[in-house]
Formats: sequence, C-alpha cells, structure tokens
Amino acid sequence: MESIVRSLEEQRKEFAQGKFIATPLAGLIAWLITGVAGLVFPVQWTVLVLFIATGSIVYLGIFISKFTGEDFLDKKKPKNTFDTLFFYTVGQAVLVYAIAIPFFLADHTSLPMTVGILTGTMWLPFSWMVQHWVGIFHAVSRTVVVLALWYILPEYRFVAIPFAIVLIYIVTLLILKKRRAANQEPTAREKV
Repeated sequence: MESIVRSLEEQRKEFAQGKFIATPLAGLIAWLITGVAGLVFPVQWTVLVLFIATGSIVYLGIFISKFTGEDFLDKKKPKNTFDTLFFYTVGQAVLVYAIAIPFFLADHTSLPMTVGILTGTMWLPFSWMVQHWVGIFHAVSRTVVVLALWYILPEYRFVAIPFAIVLIYIVTLLILKKRRAANQEPTAREKV
C-alpha cells in the first residue's frame, strides 16, 4: 500500500482541527489539587503535591484523551508532525523543572511561581501550531498573573497562584471551545 505524503501545511491544518481539551483539563485538575492542598496542608506537603500533580499532567492528559475522543495513543491515526512537535513542547515543560528545583531549594515559596510560569511557556508554540491567539493568551496572562500574585500575596503563594492558573485554564478551555465551534461553522460559500 502506497503511503500518502502530506505537506506540513496540510498536517498543520489537520492538527489545528483537534479538540485540545484533554491537556488543559489535566492542567486544570493538577493545579486545582495543588490549590486545595495549599488550603489544607502545611507547605512541606503542598510542595510534594505540587511536584506530583504538575509532573502528572501529561499522564493525566493521556488518560483524559481517551474520554474526549482525542486518544493521544491511538496507533490508527495518521502520523502528524505537529503531534510530535506538541509532545516536544510537553518535554520542554518537563525540562524546566531544572530551573524550578534550584530556586525551590533556595526559596521554597518560589515553586508555584517558577513551575506556574515555566510550564506555561509550552502554550506559545501551540498558538503557532493552531494559528490562533489562545496559546499566547494563556502563556502571557499566566506569566503576568502568577508573577503579580507572587509579589502581591507572599503569604498565599501556594493557594492564590494555583487557583489563578485554574481560572486561566477555564478561560482557555472556553476560548478553545469557541474556536472549535467557529471552525466547524460552514462558510457563506458552503451554505449556498
């Protein structure tokens, strides 16, 4: 059977048609768990929860993708270069712990800021991949809000920052839903 070669632009258009629900939902859940831990546990336990929860986002996203119809591990889907690029951005988000950990060792309260900002950088290339501003919104608002809260509410860093990230994820999911609905609406030419 002859394989069909698709251009990068065709693959990007195909990739951009995705739902993109599983990963943001996983991030939302992880940061929600971290925020709740910040409310009920001492800081040393919350730190552990933050590491485990945020480190589990990729696995949680893979699990959730089975229920959202995205199924990241579906071997029957045609290979797409942008799926691979997306997983590289996930790898980038994991590698930033090499920055977060030394700062955490110097000042444990830096953890929600460093992990919150650095792991959010994966949204910038996502915006380019889907040719939509949602990733820029997510990365920039997350950076600005997390940094501001880190300075404004030093006593509540393990609560305020995670819950702010949760709110940004909610807005991001709403934008993604609206984007997907707009992409599925037939154009005026198709309606005729």
